[in-house]
Amino acid sequence: MIKKIFHLHMVSDSTGDTLHMVTRASLVQFDNIEANEHIWNMIRNEEQIQEVLDSLKENPGFVLYTIVDQTLRTLLEDGCRDLKVPCIPILDTVVNALGTYLDIKIHAAPGRQHVLDADYFGRIDAMHFVLNHDDGQSTRTLEEADVIIVGVSRTSKTPTCIYLANRGLKAANVPIVPGCALPTELMMAEKPLIIGLTNDARQLVQIRRNRLRSLGQDQETDYVDIDTVSREIRDAKRLYNKQGWPVIDVTRKSIEEVSANILQLYNRRLEQHS
Repeated sequence: MIKKIFHLHMVSDSTGDTLHMVTRASLVQFDNIEANEHIWNMIRNEEQIQEVLDSLKENPGFVLYTIVDQTLRTLLEDGCRDLKVPCIPILDTVVNALGTYLDIKIHAAPGRQHVLDADYFGRIDAMHFVLNHDDGQSTRTLEEADVIIVGVSRTSKTPTCIYLANRGLKAANVPIVPGCALPTELMMAEKPLIIGLTNDARQLVQIRRNRLRSLGQDQETDYVDIDTVSREIRDAKRLYNKQGWPVIDVTRKSIEEVSANILQLYNRRLEQHS
């Protein structure tokens, strides 16, 4: 049987986790299909909706979304109607389906989303990669990464990489340590998307103090000195700008939000190079 290939646009005003999981659970109910996924996370204004619609013009396909704001929902739905592509609010569909449950004949196979398929093993492989490339380890194979995260100490590099691994991305992280040169392999990397993380200096000092306190270590060091930390952050930003690396400010952002931003940058880069 010939495999059916189609474009699938997933649009969310948050991290997209709910949309991603429901979509995965739905796709596995069909055989011989391949979805070219276009992932749109953190869509929260009209300009971003227009960006989604512009992409739909080039790659018409099925649209699934989770958006709360009624104005943005209407813009997306009207745009999809003009383009003659289906646009489904995925949570609304579930609620309506539950409301008419007894009148629907279900063909889905419960639990099929948990089969040990290629995606599952891909996530396991990505997790091994993250653990082997945490905190600047195994730099000789950095070129094999999908994403490399760079940042000063305590900018949530490791948990972000672990989250990305759960989405199937091979992520490595490299710390910026004052007085230490960054690995040559990082500076020469071409294939991976390299992201620089930054944070508010005062918040970073507090995070570091909490870390030292939990370890029972001296809290009166340059590691938590506000002037030293501010200088670290400035130097890191200067490096990011020089290298042309995208920068994400993690101040007051959850790991999920930071990861969603990275996934958005990664998927946009894939589209530009496809």
